[in-house]
Amino acid sequence: MGDNKEKTMPKYIKFLFGGSAGMAGTLFVQPLDLLKNRMQLAATQKERATSFQVLQKIISNEGVFALYTGLSAGLLRQATYTTTRLGVYSWLFETFSEEGKPPSFIVKAGLGMMAGVCGAFVGTPAEVSLIRMTADGRLPAAERRNYKNVFDALFRITKEEGVLTLWRGAIPTMGRAMVVNAAQLATYSQAKQMLLNTGFFHDGIFLHFCASMISGLVTTAASMPVDIAKTRIQNMKTINGKPEYSGALDVLVKVVKNEGPFALWKGFTPYYFRLGPHTVLTFIFLEQMNSAYNKIVLGKSGTGGQL
Repeated sequence: MGDNKEKTMPKYIKFLFGGSAGMAGTLFVQPLDLLKNRMQLAATQKERATSFQVLQKIISNEGVFALYTGLSAGLLRQATYTTTRLGVYSWLFETFSEEGKPPSFIVKAGLGMMAGVCGAFVGTPAEVSLIRMTADGRLPAAERRNYKNVFDALFRITKEEGVLTLWRGAIPTMGRAMVVNAAQLATYSQAKQMLLNTGFFHDGIFLHFCASMISGLVTTAASMPVDIAKTRIQNMKTINGKPEYSGALDVLVKVVKNEGPFALWKGFTPYYFRLGPHTVLTFIFLEQMNSAYNKIVLGKSGTGGQL
């Protein structure tokens, strides 16, 4: 009877494919991450500009390849964050399933938020490296950190500032993960159903893309204030033993006081246009990897292998 048992994709392969799909998506959206970070760090009136003006300035002053500054950190972030999130979610999903019956939507939403928090904590060192590497080009040459790659950044941060600095901004990073997961879970399926009900959409890539973009609008609006706090904290320097900000709340208060309340949504456009497409691209790459594995290794046809 054992010979008749259907072969399935091992869990570690699912996690590997999930992380790899996220990394492949990052190859396309990394320039948007850089634009978002530069705009969020623009604290003075002189530095403020539109997405197009920031893009133009980067290409003019640093060259077109500068748009991919920090790519190694972006890839490591996906490798650590996505893989951990999938692993923790899978374990929690099984733990809270009873006699083969999956958890309710509310429980799944809670599990997704918990998994996102765990992934964010593991991914924070790569996040700190990414923020600093993408921010470097806006500083005068004498003030730049000039990290060669993410591993050089991790080594130097540990050596120069202590290992705990790798987790600077971990709390707002985990807070953002909770907000993003909650907002996406609450809005994606609703947006998908709403589009299907119009009669103009059918289940497929285009529907997923449109639903992701609608969901991304809500998610971006909800998560950006937490994200700007995270970005400022992770990029700040300590001068004469005193850090620029004491915490996430201090960032938010100072931003509102000095730059106005709408400054909390700086970088909205690149953040929004990164979120939706990255989700869809990750989904596309994941489906292709699942399909290839099923066909080549398991000898099955079709996609399958869903997470």
